Amino acid sequence: MPTIGIILGSTRPGRVGPQIARWVEKTAGEHDDAAFEVVDIADYRLPLFDEPRSPRLGDYEHDHTRAWAAKIDALDGFVFVTPEYNRSIPAALKNAIDFVYNEWNNKAAGFVGYGSNVGGARALDHLRHIAGAVRLTAVHTQVHLSLQSDFEQYTTFAPAERQDGALRQLLTEVVTLTSALAPLRRA
Repeated sequence: MPTIGIILGSTRPGRVGPQIARWVEKTAGEHDDAAFEVVDIADYRLPLFDEPRSPRLGDYEHDHTRAWAAKIDALDGFVFVTPEYNRSIPAALKNAIDFVYNEWNNKAAGFVGYGSNVGGARALDHLRHIAGAVRLTAVHTQVHLSLQSDFEQYTTFAPAERQDGALRQLLTEVVTLTSALAPLRRA
């Protein structure tokens, strides 16, 4: 059974992302064809990229990189949960992606964005491009959450009912594509 990581892409104090990640994890529990786990990049305390060699070589010098690489390598697909900061993703998420390369390859990726104006749409657009650069394959469906309409007073997550269907579709696509890409990961 594949294991899908729910990557929590913000490390900001007071972030609302953990509420969204729990919602994704709870909804993902409806799938009996995959296991899901939340992976909080804050737990890895990655400094600004500090490896002396290209991640493509897989020759990591630092323990924090080796721990991050082992976690990403152990996962078969991903659902990224990210806010939109200044029309893009948080620097901490970009940094975490840049730390490794081969560990991302030939895996499925789904995207859940949140923000104040367009539900994280611009951040997810950037994230799709970044994902392609590390050979992640993006699913079609995305979830866009608005801080105005999917949160109470911008802090308590209370998604609109329509968001549940979008998330279920996204999760189905991630599980299906993860399985379809499995032969490439074994090659």
